[in-house]
Amino acid sequence: MRKEGNEGSALALLPLGVFLILFLGVGIRTNDFYKMPVLIAFMIATAVALTFNRKKSFEEKIEMFCKGAGHTDIMMMCIIFILAGAFASVAKAMGGVESTVNLSLHLIPSKFLVGGLFLIACFISLAMGTSVGTITALTPIGLGIAETTGMPIPLVIGAIVGGGMFGDNLSMISDTTITAVRTQGCELKDKFKVNFLIVLPAAIITIIILTIMAGQYHQELTGEYAYEWVKVIPYLAVLLGAILGVNVFILLAGGTVLAGIVGVVTGSFGVFDAIGAASNGMIGMAEMVLLAMIIGGTLELIKENGGIDYLVNFVKRCIRTKKGAEFGIAALVSLVDMCTANNTIAIVMAGPLAKDIADEYDIDPRRTASILDIFGACIQGIIPYGAQLIVASGLAGISPIAILKYLHYPVLMGICGLIAIAIGFPKFKNK
Repeated sequence: MRKEGNEGSALALLPLGVFLILFLGVGIRTNDFYKMPVLIAFMIATAVALTFNRKKSFEEKIEMFCKGAGHTDIMMMCIIFILAGAFASVAKAMGGVESTVNLSLHLIPSKFLVGGLFLIACFISLAMGTSVGTITALTPIGLGIAETTGMPIPLVIGAIVGGGMFGDNLSMISDTTITAVRTQGCELKDKFKVNFLIVLPAAIITIIILTIMAGQYHQELTGEYAYEWVKVIPYLAVLLGAILGVNVFILLAGGTVLAGIVGVVTGSFGVFDAIGAASNGMIGMAEMVLLAMIIGGTLELIKENGGIDYLVNFVKRCIRTKKGAEFGIAALVSLVDMCTANNTIAIVMAGPLAKDIADEYDIDPRRTASILDIFGACIQGIIPYGAQLIVASGLAGISPIAILKYLHYPVLMGICGLIAIAIGFPKFKNK
């Protein structure tokens, strides 16, 4: 939580600027976003952050870093990464990806494949309440479809990430939804209705765009696509469990065990081969786990050095009218999310101030909760150092930057949010 009365420091945001200059700047300059590894860029940013705050000893600053790196949300994210790596590796080793891809190609017309993946991701994330869990479950399937059809991998992965952010923003069990509702004092169902009306046009337009973009690859799908139903079962089990609201940890761990059993029964590999595949999958996630921890620690230093307080006070000084207050709340949660790379934490930090602003300008709490969640999800879905793009790019073996231009839904969600504020949609009486 931010400290009341603290004006903050714009200079505290310098480490984030250093990261962006190194990662994006080098990538743009060399036309190669693999040139500067995101892990190294953030390590340098961490070093810069450690030079701030002379009132604290170096040991105290390291403790702050460790506090952020070991935050509950960060640790949960790391465990999800590890379990996702195990599931993806075992499922692929027993032939699950190939069978699932071929089944998809057999059942869905090629021009609707990407739009269909987006809808599936929307549905799963709505049920699971987690975009990261959805992305980890669907990315291997999307990657296989892209490789089989010749569609650009970033296009397919972008559709999955967009669908994941749909549920992250709307799900009744999403951390962001619950946090937004609690900080603003309204009901989950009421916030859902307002939020859904605002983002529905974004989802519809996204499906149209994806269908048009994927249509050009229709001619490349010819011949029969062989698949084994039994090898599709682990993916179906994970998707069904997601729909039923099974905990993401149980879901991924159970899916890994089930994939191993199917592989052994079908003779795809032996028991120790399955264990080895699971181990390799976990090890393959090491970079993402390290990155998540380093990002968490660095952002904790930025927060302690006054970067977040500066943003909060800057936004508050710019507010003059009711509509300006709504734009201010949107800007506040967006800026905080850029600095924390976690929309749940961003809403927790921005929520109390947003509530004060809403009370002062007589803004309906359902509307404020929706604004917080929409813009938190919008920014979270497009920052290249956020968990969603990190895990998606890691599983797909591509740069997060490559996915950016295909993130239609998060961008359209933000645009719809801005339009809704500008025209006062939806209109209702305050409770």
